[in-house]
Amino acid sequence: MPKETGSIVPVERIHRSILLIRGHKIILDRDLADLYGVETKVLNRAVSRNIDRFPKDFMFKSNREEFENLRFHFGTSSWGGRRYPPRAFTEQGVAMLSSVLRSKRAVEVNIAIMRTFVKLREILATNSALRRKIEAMERRYDEQFKLVFKILSEMVMPTPKPKSQIGYLTESKGRKKGTARTKTK
Repeated sequence: MPKETGSIVPVERIHRSILLIRGHKIILDRDLADLYGVETKVLNRAVSRNIDRFPKDFMFKSNREEFENLRFHFGTSSWGGRRYPPRAFTEQGVAMLSSVLRSKRAVEVNIAIMRTFVKLREILATNSALRRKIEAMERRYDEQFKLVFKILSEMVMPTPKPKSQIGYLTESKGRKKGTARTKTK
């Protein structure tokens, strides 16, 4: 993705922060804090003071399994790092953060994040439309391609030649009508 001109944070950096958890595209609290230039505990304190602005579809805490997967994924040591599950903010939760964090940087970062989410949606929509077009073409040309592949396989695979028969003809197979039979004495 190209860098958004005039953005305080490169789009690539935001794009790398977006994860998929529980079927939602989210950004973790520590990544948001890093983008906003504040400590994670400061961001979480501001959210806790305004918790009524963050329903479950805006923000949720990761469960134990997700937390362990994230720790494994990011290589957090057992000595340092987090000891409690991070908060995961959906697109709506990130938008709501702009009302909680009121610094100029927070507003600029929020704008950049919202633009990145929109670009991701556009890319996904384009890819699904492209996938549908390809599937329609496959259905339309399926019979024609089957015929082409059949002809190609026949050209590549030699046709077996009929085997010539060796041996004597028996009465049921070999005698032609009207031929005389010789009797033995």
